[in-house]
Amino acid sequence: MRPLILLPAGVAILGAVALGGPGLVDRFLPRQGSEGTSSLVKTEPAEPEPDTPADVVLAQAGGGNSSSGTTEQSAKVDETALRYFAAKGDTKRLEAEIARLKALYPNWLPPKNPLATGPTSDLQLEAMWKLYSEGKFAAVRKAVADRQAAEPGWQVPQDLLDRLAVAEARDQLIGASDLKQYDKVVQLAATNASLLTCGDVDVLWRVAEAFVRTDRKDRARDAYLYVLKNCDKPEERFATVQKALPLLPRTDIDQLLAEERKTPDGKGEFDPLRADIARQSLANAGDDAKLVVAPADLSLVEKLANDQGLVSDAVLLGWYHLRRDSPQAAETWFRRAYDKQNSAETAQGLALALVDISRPAEAESVLFQWRNTSDDTRKVYLAAVANLLALTPPPQISAEVLDRMSRAVAEAKDTTSAEQFGWYADALNQFQTAAQWFALALGWKPDDEPSAYGLALMRWKLADHAGVRDIQRAWVGRSERIARVGEPEAKARDTGKVPSALPPLQQPGSQPGAVSEPRTVAAPDLGSRPAPTRQMRAAPAKTRGCRETQDPRGLTPTQALTRGWCLMEINRPLEAAAAFEVALGGTGQTRSDAAYGQSLAYLRAGLADQAAVASSKAPLSRDRAVEVRVALLETQALAAFEHQRYPETVMALEERARIAPERINLMILRGYAYLKLYRFGDAEQVFRAAAATGDRDALKALGDLERARNRN
Repeated sequence: MRPLILLPAGVAILGAVALGGPGLVDRFLPRQGSEGTSSLVKTEPAEPEPDTPADVVLAQAGGGNSSSGTTEQSAKVDETALRYFAAKGDTKRLEAEIARLKALYPNWLPPKNPLATGPTSDLQLEAMWKLYSEGKFAAVRKAVADRQAAEPGWQVPQDLLDRLAVAEARDQLIGASDLKQYDKVVQLAATNASLLTCGDVDVLWRVAEAFVRTDRKDRARDAYLYVLKNCDKPEERFATVQKALPLLPRTDIDQLLAEERKTPDGKGEFDPLRADIARQSLANAGDDAKLVVAPADLSLVEKLANDQGLVSDAVLLGWYHLRRDSPQAAETWFRRAYDKQNSAETAQGLALALVDISRPAEAESVLFQWRNTSDDTRKVYLAAVANLLALTPPPQISAEVLDRMSRAVAEAKDTTSAEQFGWYADALNQFQTAAQWFALALGWKPDDEPSAYGLALMRWKLADHAGVRDIQRAWVGRSERIARVGEPEAKARDTGKVPSALPPLQQPGSQPGAVSEPRTVAAPDLGSRPAPTRQMRAAPAKTRGCRETQDPRGLTPTQALTRGWCLMEINRPLEAAAAFEVALGGTGQTRSDAAYGQSLAYLRAGLADQAAVASSKAPLSRDRAVEVRVALLETQALAAFEHQRYPETVMALEERARIAPERINLMILRGYAYLKLYRFGDAEQVFRAAAATGDRDALKALGDLERARNRN
């Protein structure tokens, strides 16, 4: 590798950002220089300004002809550290030292054999270098001070002091980055430009992230581009794009991909990443129906699905088409996934597509076995039940299916499906059964006007006039159509809302002009669909009060709080967070509820940092504080694993396990983190504990562990 380095004089780029210098950053643009070198060239103004370096040069190390650095410039270079690292075989520090010396002395060429001049005869100085190589910087400074005290005339090599300062600055920068003190990261980089080399790409990554976190994404893009334009290690180049993916917008990512190089076999070095990017693009589009997916991304995922046959790709395509009102295409992809893997996710997606294309009987059959897997699958199953019962004319349903559907509805206490059972029974002239279903629904939801209307109508058909009057008295002033039940001119005055696409169904044996309820039931709105590895959280199908866009700043804190929860119900978390922000202007319980709600909203939106801040805006009850803390740790663990930061994954999961029971899927995640860290014993212990519950993923994980051991 031929590392590229930044001269200490050339801190203007980062310095301008850190200090807020007007326009300095924009006047220093990274570009490839002539003859293979790289430079940061000042484009304006033509003459240097006070305190601004006229030229910032990126010199390329290596490739020289001198074997011993015999030029006048290199005669002044202290190569002690170079020889020491070469003697110890410390290749990484040797490369970094070469890069640093090239930054300080652009005309210096590294010797072909750093050991040619022989080792130092100063044993005390060598001991100091040994401490330095071990990262014991405080011990080095103590050794220097002790020797200066013992030998007043001894001069510490400037090179050693410089290396110490750089190493200590690097430690400070890494520490600031770990603590998310991003402004400090930028400031440290600005004042220690020799850190910004291809010899230490991790520092460049951290500086790039600091730019993103301080709302300077264009600077972050430039930092990532610098690595791709100037650094040569394939694994570092690949990881650079990986790290940029969750931080930069797609337009910037495309600029990074444009720097792709070809591998010896002629393939693009970023080909595997392009597949992941396309998949993520479709996953995001599955969350938000308004997102536009590039045709190339859609075509690539379709090709991957056809060539590789992965269930996950078919599911991504299914959700993409379902969110864009293309249920036929969604059904095709979900069917392919379901046929390969009958799981809760594939069955749920297929059932939703089947409901959308008016095939609810198939949807009910597909999802029945998975109906209690989650709240989402239960809601989709009940939607399939309601739509099956609402078909016109009433379908013939076997006694077995009717029995299992009725049990599921009763278990879930689902008012909508119970109402449809009532109208289904009514259509078959089973008025007593219909009345029982309407009464059951009304018992679960006493303010449900459609159930009360259905019960009143069934009592009228059963000649239970006293029962009709009881319901009318209970609903006086609240429902005109209930008040009209039993009147001969009910048809002319009925106020029931019936969709124009579906005319009201005249029920056999009903009073003249009586109108039944609309018989179609929309599938539940699942809102934004999180990434496939996470559980979806659905909103109740009947939420209507906050679907219209409204600026919450005109609301009182109490009104804003109510709107925030309503928006959470229909899975619009960012709008909910804005409403909760207004509610935070309240006091007491309102303010506490708002802080709790806003933290949940940001968590649902995937903004863990903002969620943590929101949870601290007002005191939370102990249970709520624990709930938010558990969710934050879980989010942190998932993000760390996805970004291959496995020690952080383990720490987050262990902290979570101390305050809440650990779910099986999180145990397995922790086991895989151990596996990635080659802690095979710990991984086996976790996998076996999970497998003891009968979990299939845990059993598969044991197989993965065995294969990993065999490879190592």
